[in-house]
Amino acid sequence: MPSLIEHIDAIARAKKRDVLFLTFTRNGKRDSSRYEQNESRIQILQWLDAMGIHWEPCGEIASEYRFASYDGAVYIDVPFDVDNPDYLKLAAFLEYPDGTMRFADTQFFALSLKIAMKNAHHDEPGFWDRVADNF
Repeated sequence: MPSLIEHIDAIARAKKRDVLFLTFTRNGKRDSSRYEQNESRIQILQWLDAMGIHWEPCGEIASEYRFASYDGAVYIDVPFDVDNPDYLKLAAFLEYPDGTMRFADTQFFALSLKIAMKNAHHDEPGFWDRVADNF
């Protein structure tokens, strides 16, 4: 069944805060056809579910000039706040103490609201319809 997947910058604007997300690779490359088979992604999503941490599929930062299929990226509904217990738990699970990732094929990102706001015009009614008409 088709579903609407929001871009991470749209999620940041809706939440009105910085947001966290994960991307996944296979042999160092993005692979939209096999993200559901990515073992790291499976383990991380199971852990998030077990911890009661909400997550949802997301697209990367929206672009008016490039369209891509969903490749498994995940928004994590935990504030990017080093004093937040859920953030500390998440970071400890995903990263070693030196900040390197525990999952070699996973990238952990924070997107600032300031950067997300650069695409605020994307939220105007009919914006994406106009982009599609002129693509």
